[in-house]
Amino acid sequence: MTICKVKLKRKQEIAAGTMAFYFEKPEGFAYKAGQYADFTLINPAETDAEGNTRGFSLASAPYEDFLMFTTRMRDTAFKRVLKTVELGAELMLNGPGGSFTLHNNARIPAVFLTGGVGVTPVRSIVLQAAHDKLPHKIFLFDSNNRPEDAAFLEELMEAQKENPNYSFIGTMTQVEKSSRAWHGEIGFITQAMLLKFIGDLTLPIYYVAGPRSMVHAMRNLLNEAGVNDDNIRTEEFSGY
Repeated sequence: MTICKVKLKRKQEIAAGTMAFYFEKPEGFAYKAGQYADFTLINPAETDAEGNTRGFSLASAPYEDFLMFTTRMRDTAFKRVLKTVELGAELMLNGPGGSFTLHNNARIPAVFLTGGVGVTPVRSIVLQAAHDKLPHKIFLFDSNNRPEDAAFLEELMEAQKENPNYSFIGTMTQVEKSSRAWHGEIGFITQAMLLKFIGDLTLPIYYVAGPRSMVHAMRNLLNEAGVNDDNIRTEEFSGY
C-alpha cells in the first residue's frame, strides 16, 4: 500500500451523468489492472455523514502515464466538491488494493459481465491485456440503459482492433430512449446471449461488476447454467 498526494490534471464527462478524473501518476506507483485505491479530499469546502474518502477502481491501465477513476455524479458533498475542484488540486491516495484482476492461466477464457460504472476496472484490464499481448480469450458483456450512458463505449469497441483475442458485446436495455443509433445487442444479459458468443459456459472464469442487484442476478444466472462459484468473481458498485 502507498499513501501519497496526487494532483488533478483533467476531468471530463465521459457518459451521461458520469465523469472521469485524471491525476498525475506518482513515481514508482505500481498496481495490477483491475485494482482500486481510496481517494480522500483534503480540507473540502463541505462534507457530510458519508465522509471525505471513497474507494474507486483505477480505470487507467498500469502502462498509462496517469491515474484515472470514473464515477456517477450523485448529489453528495463528496461528489459536489469533486466536480468543482480546480485542476492542480491534490487528493490523498491510499492503494492499491483488491483482487479483481485477470487470472494467470491463459488457457481459461475470461468473461466480464458489467453494468454501468462496473465497467471501469475492466477498461484497465482490457487495455493492459492488449498492451501486453496476452493470449487470454477475453469477452466483455457490457450492459447499459442507452449508448449515452455507457462509459468508454467507443474505446472498448475500438480495442478489438488491437487484440484479436478480445470481444466486446454491448447491450442496451432502454435503447428506445436513445437519440443515437445502436446496432448491438438489446435487453439484459441472459444465458441465451452468453451462449451466442461462448460455447461451454462452464469453462470460463467470470468477473461480474456493477450495481448490487445486477451482480446478484448474474451470479444466479451463472449458477443456473452450471458455473461453479469458484469460477465467479464479483465486485459490487453501490452508492457511487
